[in-house]
Amino acid sequence: MIKIFKYLKKSITSVIIIILLLIVQAWLDLTLPEYTSKIINVGVQQNGIENAAITEIGETELNKLTLLMSDKDKNYIENNYKVTKTYKNEKIYELVKDANQEKVSKIFAKPMTIVSFFNSDKTKQNSNTSNAVSFPSDVDIFTALQFADSTQKVELLKTINNKLKDYPDTIIDQAAVSYVVKEYERIGVDTDKLQINYIIKAGLIMILIALSVMVSGILTVLVGSRMAATLSKNLREKTFKKVVGFSKNEMKTYGAASLITRTTNDIQQVQMVIVFLFRVVIYAPIIGVGGVIKALHTNSSMTYIIGVAVASILSFVIILFAIAMPKFTKIQKLIDRLNLVTREILSGLPVIRAFSNEKHEEERFDEANKNLTKINIFVNRTMSFMMPIMMLIMNFVCLAIVYKGAKGVDSGSMQVGDILAYIQYTMQIIMSFLMISMMSIMLPRANVSAKRIMEVLETKDTILNPKNPQPFQKDVRGRVEFHNVSFRYPDADYDVITDINLVANPGETTAFIGSTGSGKSTLINLIPRFYDVTGGELLVDGINIKNADLKELRNKIGFVPQKGILFTGTIKDNIKYGNENISDAKVKQALKISQSEEFVSKLKDKENYQIAQGGTNVSGGQKQRLSIARALAKDPDIYIFDDSFSALDFKTDAKLRKELKTITKNKTVLIVAQRISTIMNADKIVVLNEGNVVGIGKHADLLKNCQIYKEIALSQLSKEELENA
Repeated sequence: MIKIFKYLKKSITSVIIIILLLIVQAWLDLTLPEYTSKIINVGVQQNGIENAAITEIGETELNKLTLLMSDKDKNYIENNYKVTKTYKNEKIYELVKDANQEKVSKIFAKPMTIVSFFNSDKTKQNSNTSNAVSFPSDVDIFTALQFADSTQKVELLKTINNKLKDYPDTIIDQAAVSYVVKEYERIGVDTDKLQINYIIKAGLIMILIALSVMVSGILTVLVGSRMAATLSKNLREKTFKKVVGFSKNEMKTYGAASLITRTTNDIQQVQMVIVFLFRVVIYAPIIGVGGVIKALHTNSSMTYIIGVAVASILSFVIILFAIAMPKFTKIQKLIDRLNLVTREILSGLPVIRAFSNEKHEEERFDEANKNLTKINIFVNRTMSFMMPIMMLIMNFVCLAIVYKGAKGVDSGSMQVGDILAYIQYTMQIIMSFLMISMMSIMLPRANVSAKRIMEVLETKDTILNPKNPQPFQKDVRGRVEFHNVSFRYPDADYDVITDINLVANPGETTAFIGSTGSGKSTLINLIPRFYDVTGGELLVDGINIKNADLKELRNKIGFVPQKGILFTGTIKDNIKYGNENISDAKVKQALKISQSEEFVSKLKDKENYQIAQGGTNVSGGQKQRLSIARALAKDPDIYIFDDSFSALDFKTDAKLRKELKTITKNKTVLIVAQRISTIMNADKIVVLNEGNVVGIGKHADLLKNCQIYKEIALSQLSKEELENA
């Protein structure tokens, strides 16, 4: 699977955009719990007041607070508060706009807490007692502090500060905020409005964050889908180009069905996984690590809960995949087995029916199908435990957080909003593990598909175009020479063609005949380099074809295979397949010579008649004649007919060969045939037997000198017919 990523080089911009979008999305997702906490802690519990940085305060209370500050802090506060109005004959001070609220809050927190304590009934009763100083019971402590000497004041404040050290920061902050609320109410500030405004503001920010997460998610999927589709396109393109360049050896190695599956289904599997892979593999670690950091920042005392949850999830996932992973590999093998059995049965249906063996084949298919079904059921049942167990762990974690958090709220070390935020962070952490686990289910199959694709792309071609091709001689056109040519299929133990020496000259018709398996088709398939000779040399126009440019070589050849192959499109499109620039007159001439004119003229659209996929809307003989017409229209130097007349009746065969002579006077014609009648008038007949040339000559000479040719001839025609011929 990793090798596939090198084909993402062209999409590096998309990859960077996806990573940035996922970082933004993760950051936004991790920000939402903070606002949930703020709405509860600040909006609900603190009347919308975030800290002790009071924006408006009466002169009386300000004087009390400054009594409890150091001279430095007192000067800072006095410089940042200005009188703006009066309320009930009391001056109201307002915080200046450019003041550092965080610093102001830090300065005010403890004095406000102290004032809150002294303002309570209990504190007033005990205000005349202290470890440091004693005041008369009818004297207010703030008045006493105002008139106390510096030593008494320092000692009293030191005692109070020592007592405050035992209180958590959350209690001090809440006490300070409580003081601010009471002061606002005292000087006529609408605290209900403050609370509603804060909640609305925080809610709108949360909505904005949620919309941003949605937009980021949509963009990520959009960019990821385009990137994966581009990768899929590039892989299909490269795989197709690679397959088009395959020789018959590579085609036999993989098979057409397998190559189609690899080019379509396997690449589709990779495309689907790539979309999720980038989103999950990048997003899940960010959200997981970010969730841990945020949770620790919220409250570090519950860290062990996250640790236990993560350890439990990892242990479960490891056990689950240790059971399931080997089965994934087995599933791919069983799918291949099922495909093999299905392909064998479908391709061999005529034989199966002929031998009435349908029941046996049904049982064979059922066995392969059941084996695959059993493994799939086992894997699905195993993986079905994942979600319930994950949810169970998540619920236990939530209970543990609520239990621990309730104690924290009771002791004043935590607020209710912090508990909810902690639960959300923990859920995000667990969900990140769940996403990675779900991704791991998809990866094995995609990995197999990726290996199958790379197997094709990394296949070394056996037919290679030379780096410095040698140009063909212009004074010789169509001459084909075999010099001690031998050929052996890859991994074969013996040569199928041995030591062939032969010359086919322009203006001559050279025919090949022999028993089945004698090497006729193999021999002529060497000329356009469908295979490469393994011994000797094969020359075209005086050039060794291994040193010639493949395209130029094949442009010199008009090839008609044993099986007529037509492509989707019109008859004219098929005729022009070898040369798009030929005129309509040339198309009609090719149809006439190939004996296709008669049936084409009867069609509704004539030359513009649409050929169905595979040429299923024309007969075998018509398909063969159109294939011959395609080769004729190309007007090459060399014509190769690989048993191309076998689908034609004797009358059509004779007419076609007669017409063929009119345009092949200066061309080299090579014909492979099974019928003696097709080749008896050839200029040169080559008789093959088990890959060896056992006779070369004309029809009459071979009847006298070549026993094998004579046997083939007598098996098809009587003595009288041969003598008359």
